Amino acid sequence: MLAPQVHLTGAALAVTIGFHYISPWATIAASLLFGPRPRISWSTVAGAFVWPLAWLVYIFTQGAFTDWYPYPFLDVTKLGLGAAIRNAGRVVVLALAFAALFKLADARMPALLRDTAPGVALAGAISAVGRVRR
Repeated sequence: MLAPQVHLTGAALAVTIGFHYISPWATIAASLLFGPRPRISWSTVAGAFVWPLAWLVYIFTQGAFTDWYPYPFLDVTKLGLGAAIRNAGRVVVLALAFAALFKLADARMPALLRDTAPGVALAGAISAVGRVRR
């Protein structure tokens, strides 16, 4: 959504690739592979939105005094308050849908490693490899 509006180079390009493309997929892959599950509750989903919603309130409040907004889709001075809040709401609803999807998947999918004491899962994996080689 924002990528076509910004033309990054050098270190900024490397950081944005790592932060916006590699990190999210690596996090999902690690969660799917290693679990442990189930970890996500509905209260976890709700709690995950406390900080982003507080941030939105802060951004709209400080923007009212400074006329500065960090993203074009939140810029009240160019879009108007209604459109900016609608855009923020759409992002929040999309994030809620993803969070609910992850919660449901978390409850239904097995993990490669079980939720055990630190070191026990690793020892179990090493032991299993040893049994296969014998």
